[in-house]
Amino acid sequence: MFQSWYPDTFTEIFGRQNVGSLHGFMYKYLKSMVLNLFGPESLKKMLPEVDQTARRKLENWSSMDSVEMKNATASLIFDLTAKKLISYDSDNSTEDLKENFAAFMRGLISFPLNIPGTAYNKCLQGRKKAMKMLKELLQERRHAPRKEQTDFFDYVLEELHKGGTILTEAIALDLMFVLLFASYETTSTAITLAIKFLSNHPAVLQALTEEHETILRNRENPDSELNWKEYKSMTFTFQVINETVRLANIVPGIFRRALKDVHFKGYTIPAGWAVMVCPPAVHLNPEKYKDPLSFNPWRWDGKDLNGATKTFMAFGGGMRFCVGTEFTKVQMAVFLHCLVTKYKWITIKGGDIVRTPGLQFPNGYHVQILEKDDASTKPKKATTTK
Repeated sequence: MFQSWYPDTFTEIFGRQNVGSLHGFMYKYLKSMVLNLFGPESLKKMLPEVDQTARRKLENWSSMDSVEMKNATASLIFDLTAKKLISYDSDNSTEDLKENFAAFMRGLISFPLNIPGTAYNKCLQGRKKAMKMLKELLQERRHAPRKEQTDFFDYVLEELHKGGTILTEAIALDLMFVLLFASYETTSTAITLAIKFLSNHPAVLQALTEEHETILRNRENPDSELNWKEYKSMTFTFQVINETVRLANIVPGIFRRALKDVHFKGYTIPAGWAVMVCPPAVHLNPEKYKDPLSFNPWRWDGKDLNGATKTFMAFGGGMRFCVGTEFTKVQMAVFLHCLVTKYKWITIKGGDIVRTPGLQFPNGYHVQILEKDDASTKPKKATTTK
């Protein structure tokens, strides 16, 4: 009765052939491609790299006076995703792909007036530069293919070389852009909000810490890397993640268009009309969640932590359930594991939240990260979040 639909400004920004605007067989085809990249077996192989990257970043941040968590975690997540998708290494690249996405984000929610100097124009320019870089990287890989598939570019090139393929370079590049955007913005926002919630709820932080310290105690070698069995055992961590994204409502609205006249509770939605599903209306409904504005991970005890229901749509639902959900949870869970087992943090300033309509930290969220066994304040480097 309904199909995915977004306003023209959305398709202009994200590309006319972005995955959110495609339907039917093409959407299923792209979804299977992404699932191949972010499926369980692929994530198992990626887990050690996520663990190492999180440890390295936290060690660096612990030497600073203050870290703005939204920017810092955005950088962390973007680097992980860009490496997985296109083997991009920001430390060894002459161009800053991440900065192009930052420019894109700054003008994403703006009046669609495309003249020089406007936020919307800067947003489009950020996308144009990012797409140019992605296309150049894809062309480089065409001329120097790898023997084995190691990232999404390799998979895309294999598909493009198949006879009769429905995949085009334009669709593949739009897909990469959307995947990088999603990692840059949504996961980093969720991690930052989780840290803020943990700061304000000591009992939750204690329970989370105990779960992860138990994982360390049960290891034969306490210094070994996190493994998949340990990751899947993080029940309370997944409850914290679900509760965080329930309250975050990072995607405040989901658009659909009626394919035919729809009659619902005495109302008629004419064919061709758009509707907007509003997840916050469900996630913050006191009839669905007791004391809905409270951060209470224990409300998820005994409930399914992996799927979508009519009362939990943080990761979408149905055919449009987010294919990167497990990848997001891996990044969040591993980061929290590395954080609470070795570090503590002090809020310095910021943390206020506004919605425009997406969730934003207008003054940032600045914290000082200290190693748990570091009782005294050691000399710090200059403040940065790189």
